[in-house]
Amino acid sequence: MRGVLLDLDGVVYVGDQAVPGAAGAVDWLAREGVPYRYVTNTTSRPRRAIVDKLTGMGIAATAGQILTPAVAAVAWFRSHDIEHPALFVPHATAMEFDELDPLEDGTEDGAGAVVVGDLGEGWDFATLNRAFRLLMSDPRPPLIALGLTRYWRAEDGLRLDAGAFVRALEYASGRTAVVLGKPDPAFYSAAVEALGLQPKRVVMVGDDVRSDVEGAQRAGLSGVLVRTGKFSPSDLCGNVSPEAVLDSIADLPRWWAEP
Repeated sequence: MRGVLLDLDGVVYVGDQAVPGAAGAVDWLAREGVPYRYVTNTTSRPRRAIVDKLTGMGIAATAGQILTPAVAAVAWFRSHDIEHPALFVPHATAMEFDELDPLEDGTEDGAGAVVVGDLGEGWDFATLNRAFRLLMSDPRPPLIALGLTRYWRAEDGLRLDAGAFVRALEYASGRTAVVLGKPDPAFYSAAVEALGLQPKRVVMVGDDVRSDVEGAQRAGLSGVLVRTGKFSPSDLCGNVSPEAVLDSIADLPRWWAEP
């Protein structure tokens, strides 16, 4: 292994609390000259807010070290010459799309694409139905999923993530989403490219056996599972075999040094 990709929520922190030893593990990566990036399906906040959260926990980070689905989506829109997306993401994240002249809230036609992210408690029937109507308009816009994570662990317990709402819209509209986040191989390829390494030289450290470990392995990376965040013992009983299972990110330096 030569480089590392780190999931954030559930690996580096859980909710608003840093995982014990996370800051030390990140410092170790920097001291050893191991290239690393943070990769997250979080669309509830922009990169600047993520940097502020990490630095507030004593964990080094810059915006350039963080790859989010919103960043990948803007690049995808540019390459496909698409504007006026209808955004189903929190307001703070919506600002990442300002250059694309997003559709005004409440509008039910004219979308260049329908973008679904982590709207959280902002989802209700009317909001989900508006996304459906936009997808059914003529001409039909593409459905863009900012990740397909099924759920995540908040301080009050498990919560549905964007993947559940994407699947509902796919079923209702008969469309297949373009996924711009984990576990899509293109998302991992973009992160690996940022490290300047070959996929086989990079390990993904995550708490989601599907999006993090299996997704990384399908993209040619190694996958390490940590027993923090959403980890469940049942994750080890399925058909996905991580290269390693660590108690937490704090054990990364020890595992890295093993022959």
